Amino acid sequence: MSEFTHFDEKGNARMVDVSDKEVTRRSATAQGTISVSREVMDAVLGRKVKKGDVFTVAQTAGIMGTKRTSDIIPMCHPLSLTNAEIRFETDEDACTITVFCTAVTDGKTGVEMEALTGVSTALLTVYDMCKAIDKRMVISDIHLVSKTGGKSGDFSF
Repeated sequence: MSEFTHFDEKGNARMVDVSDKEVTRRSATAQGTISVSREVMDAVLGRKVKKGDVFTVAQTAGIMGTKRTSDIIPMCHPLSLTNAEIRFETDEDACTITVFCTAVTDGKTGVEMEALTGVSTALLTVYDMCKAIDKRMVISDIHLVSKTGGKSGDFSF
């Protein structure tokens, strides 16, 4: 079992010191799903949501979320991302929208939290844009799919 690095010897929360780490290419992909009603799915796919094109706005919000991760997750380092990408997969029969976010940096610490924040922000934006149609949407299964680079190496879910 690995030690918790976000606590000092007295148990106080702290930001991890990455000063001595090597700069490497790091990437992470996360995903999450929102289940919606048939009415919401039809409105999203038909571009009939009054607030605008759900996918375009949620994509922009997700990218913005990756860039602001250190502002909302207290112990995250501010990172200079080299890429952030949001993409969507819809399952019309199941009435689900799955969001994928990939974040990339050349840095001293990973981008897992940026990918997870991007997915979360995009999903919350879908909810916000569609809540006037139906508030019974369910956001679920937000998780890290894969990561590359860094001391801990590659990971795949």
